[in-house]
Amino acid sequence: MRADWRECQREERSGQWSAIYVTLNAKGYIVLGKTAYQRLGEPKAFLLLYDGTNNRIGLKPTAAGIRNAFPAAKSGRHGGRLIRALRLLNEFGIDVKETLQFPDAEIDHDGVLILDMRSARVSSRAIVRRRAEASMK
Repeated sequence: MRADWRECQREERSGQWSAIYVTLNAKGYIVLGKTAYQRLGEPKAFLLLYDGTNNRIGLKPTAAGIRNAFPAAKSGRHGGRLIRALRLLNEFGIDVKETLQFPDAEIDHDGVLILDMRSARVSSRAIVRRRAEASMK
């Protein structure tokens, strides 16, 4: 019998755990996945930047002792980090009603993680949580 092999095509996108994962919630918590944190050089803290013209947030890695540095606390068990950034939301009037995810988060040539608020979407986990709460009522 003759074999009829066909090659399986591989998707061009990266896997879930190798992509940059970043969320921002209404409490001002910015959560970086392990991969994002590692690609930024695993800094102890970040300077928080805001570009109002383009509605973008920037996270610039820095040392913990630097003025205006926001510490990167451990988040979860898998190497993620949490930056408490409520001051950023308040100071620049950024309104976040639900947890947002940044699917196109990128690190620019200066090493700044760019979070574009225009392309942010409601996190799938937030949607699941909202549906679960609605079904309990």
